Amino acid sequence: MSQSVEQHKSGPAEAIGICVVTISDSRTLETDRGGSLVSELAREEHQILRREIIPDEPQAITDLLQECEQSPEIQAVLMTGGTGISNRDQTYETVSSLFTREIPGYGELFRYLSFAEIGSATILSRTTAGLINQLVVLTMPGSPAAVKLAMEKIILPELRHLVREATK
Repeated sequence: MSQSVEQHKSGPAEAIGICVVTISDSRTLETDRGGSLVSELAREEHQILRREIIPDEPQAITDLLQECEQSPEIQAVLMTGGTGISNRDQTYETVSSLFTREIPGYGELFRYLSFAEIGSATILSRTTAGLINQLVVLTMPGSPAAVKLAMEKIILPELRHLVREATK
């Protein structure tokens, strides 16, 4: 990493307040492997302030994101599930319509890295990220392998930087 990138990303290692959301019509806290993995990985450096499982319904997603945006202690929402192309997968459209600023590089990088693991099937992922005012929102597929990839290779290395930039 170049020195200028390191300087730009440097700053206090403060814990970020996170809401973990699983989009699913069938999962429970006991059966939600994707959301559990997000929480487990993020908990090492950050605070999990809220964990929810909600159906892939536009109104439920919108209501939850609006609540998080109004909550000063929640700085980021990490969402798993609902990013595919089936008729039930409405997360992408719903979340994207709420963004005040999109972060296109996140989805692009996720699909690039995912290609090395699953090949051309990565085109089925509509992973996205953006800001709702100063709230950072990142989505990822529900599979544990996809969650691990997104969290370890993209989200955890950049989350503090994203939040710092979003709140400038």
